[in-house]
Order: sequence, then C-alpha cells, then structure tokens
Amino acid sequence: MYYVGLDLGAKRDYSALAVVEKVERRQAYQNPEPGTLLLRHVERVPLGTPYAEVVGMVRDTVWDPELAGQCVVVADATGLGAPVIEMLRAARLGCDITAVTITSGDRAVQRGNDWSVPKRDLIAGVQVLLEANELRIARGLRDAGALVQELVDVRTTQRGAGRVRYGADGCGEHDDLVIALALACWRAGRREIDMRGCALPGMPWK
Repeated sequence: MYYVGLDLGAKRDYSALAVVEKVERRQAYQNPEPGTLLLRHVERVPLGTPYAEVVGMVRDTVWDPELAGQCVVVADATGLGAPVIEMLRAARLGCDITAVTITSGDRAVQRGNDWSVPKRDLIAGVQVLLEANELRIARGLRDAGALVQELVDVRTTQRGAGRVRYGADGCGEHDDLVIALALACWRAGRREIDMRGCALPGMPWK
C-alpha cells in the first residue's frame, strides 16, 4: 500500500508531496522488514502553483500504473486546506482521502474520515521511525537533501503562556517536506491495511 502525504502551503509557503510505501513482506534484494516504510518520492511544489495544479499532481501520482488501486491520500486541511480537500474528493481519484487538520493540541480527534492531529505527534512519529530504522529514504530523490535539512532543523520552540511550537518553521525555516512525509507515515500507522503493493524496481536504499 502507498500513502500519499500532501502538505498545502500559501503564497509564501511551499506545498509538498511525499509517497511512502508500507512493506508487506521481506524482499530479498532490499531486505526491509515487513512494516517498514519506504519513502519513494518527495517533492516541493514551486511557489505560486495553483491548487488546481497541485490536485492534478496528486491525481497523476495515484493514477500511475505502479500505484493505481493501492493508494491512500492524506492531505493537510489546516487553514485554506479545506477547499482543496473538496477539490481532491471531486477529482474522483479512486482512493481513500483522509483530511488532517494540524493542531497544537495534545491528542488526535476523529470525525468520520477527517482528523485533527497535533503537530507534535506528526513530527515525533517521523523521528521515532527514523531512530528505529523503520523508515528508509531512497537515494537519488531530487528533494531528499532538502528533506534531510528540514529534519535537522526541526525543533521545539517555547512560546508565551506555556505554549510549545513544533517544527522548523518556528525557527524561520520551512518544514513542508517533513509535514508531507509525516502525514503519510501517520496514516500508514493508523491501522493495519491489506497490503497488495510491491516495491518499485531499481531503488537502492540507504
């Protein structure tokens, strides 16, 4: 199964797309354990790209012959994201679409197929997976270097009234790639799903 994470930016913030595969069974030439998450694609969308084009990018991704029928889309519904969620659902992608509103709260809340999830949980989930070697990043991904830099920049920032902010953006940097990856990883871990996908060929792993 493939999980497509979509972080939506505004005029001065990038949108980003990440595709994560959850391994069903051990693969002899790569040897990842079942349950391992493999980052297959990560992409920062150019500033100013209309949301309609972003939706088109998601459509092209989930309709790719290697992924078709094996995808779940999880998209950022925070702020201006809600109309884009409606555009995604109207696009008839042929896959489940989970909308996630990113909050500063302390627990995840579900309303049907929509969720409110603390940013802390999203970012911490990626960190835990990396530390446990349960998330692999393919070599040669165009924006992998930017993703790694964002991961390095992610930190906790103490705000007034005891509030805590999580992410690189609180330190003047972007965290769009991390959030796209985190959304995909979070959705992959929500529940065990029947795994029908197989790995894309020719992808060496770190």
